[in-house]
Amino acid sequence: MPRSSAVRFSHFLPSLLLLLAGLAAAYVKDLNVFFTSLFNVLPTLVLLLGGSYCAVYCRQRELFLMVTVYIAYFLLDTQTDYYRDNGRVREDAAVVFHLVCLLLPLLFGLFAAWQERTHLFQDMVARFAVLLAFGSVALGLEQSYPQALLMWLSEIRWPALHGAWMSLIQLSYPVFLSAFLLLAWQYWRNPRPLHAAQLVGLLGVFWMLPKTFILPFTLNIMCSQVMLMIAAAVAHEAYQMAFRDELTGLPGRRALNERMQRLGRNYVLAMTDVDHFKKFNDTHGHDVGDQVLRLVASKLSKVTGGGRAYRYGGEEFAVVFAGKTLEECLPHLELIREAIASYNIQLRNQENRPQDDHQGRQRRGGSGASSVSVTISIGAAERLEQRTPEEVLKSADQALYSAKGAGRNCVMAFGQTRRGAVRTENAAG
Repeated sequence: MPRSSAVRFSHFLPSLLLLLAGLAAAYVKDLNVFFTSLFNVLPTLVLLLGGSYCAVYCRQRELFLMVTVYIAYFLLDTQTDYYRDNGRVREDAAVVFHLVCLLLPLLFGLFAAWQERTHLFQDMVARFAVLLAFGSVALGLEQSYPQALLMWLSEIRWPALHGAWMSLIQLSYPVFLSAFLLLAWQYWRNPRPLHAAQLVGLLGVFWMLPKTFILPFTLNIMCSQVMLMIAAAVAHEAYQMAFRDELTGLPGRRALNERMQRLGRNYVLAMTDVDHFKKFNDTHGHDVGDQVLRLVASKLSKVTGGGRAYRYGGEEFAVVFAGKTLEECLPHLELIREAIASYNIQLRNQENRPQDDHQGRQRRGGSGASSVSVTISIGAAERLEQRTPEEVLKSADQALYSAKGAGRNCVMAFGQTRRGAVRTENAAG
């Protein structure tokens, strides 16, 4: 997946917005009857809708995350309801609250990092068994040895690390920290909207617990928001699978088709193709071929002039310029062609890929590594009177074939002759 800052920010944005909305709602005073009633049923409603959505798409990890948050909500909501109705807490309030503060981050981190790698039914049984085991042990201890359990949970084991600001039991802080580090490492290894939502959701839970008996409806609001983050992340990833190409990170064919329906009156479409890609693939292997496609996609994604690149299929890409004329777009396409033609690709083992751009530049600057270069051909067409986007795209494809016939490694507009092609002197075959 692409690892640019913009992509990473897009992973976190929906969850951060939900977290901020939850924080703002929790501090609102004097709620009217409508919002009071809404917050009372919101967690259950979110679980039913979001859980059903996850179940339909067999997203068991996300489903158990939501169930874990909801169980914590149910246990604490029983205590807060009693507190609001009677003005005092129940006798078991302390031990239940401390158990939730310890087990919620533990189970949240466990289920968040537990990926589905086995048969769906086996995976579901295993997750349910873990949840049942933790719940049964906690319930048994709470019912049989409440005072001994309370003393064990609330004991300050590390006085030097205990601060006056700590409003949770001391044991919960290392558990929260461990879960956060685990989920941060998971996101670093595999940046996904779901992994970002897990991180932000854990922060929301950490903020919520100390405010459970202080701010009205904090529990209802934040538990609902955390479950919404998970459901929204599932929807975000479903969108990416449908509209974004996994290999290159560019928007895919379906995204291009939708964009073409909203182009307006003036636009330019360009089709690009990697020259002799099949021969290159057969010579250097599919791994290097994928590397070439990622390179071309990376360069095309930086096209200037207001263009937007899409993965059309195979080694073909499309570039859309909305509100532009052909004369305005050709120089920008030529810049992209030159950037790709002048770039030397260092052939390396996929297991030895650099972790960042700086390390990659250092390796490319070294000596002794074999390198190859590729070129692309580009055909462009402009919308004329009474032409549909599909017809313009077909004209761009015809211009691409003309560029291939003109010697490749050139940019040609629809209707140009070979002499009119924009190309370099050493246009390669």
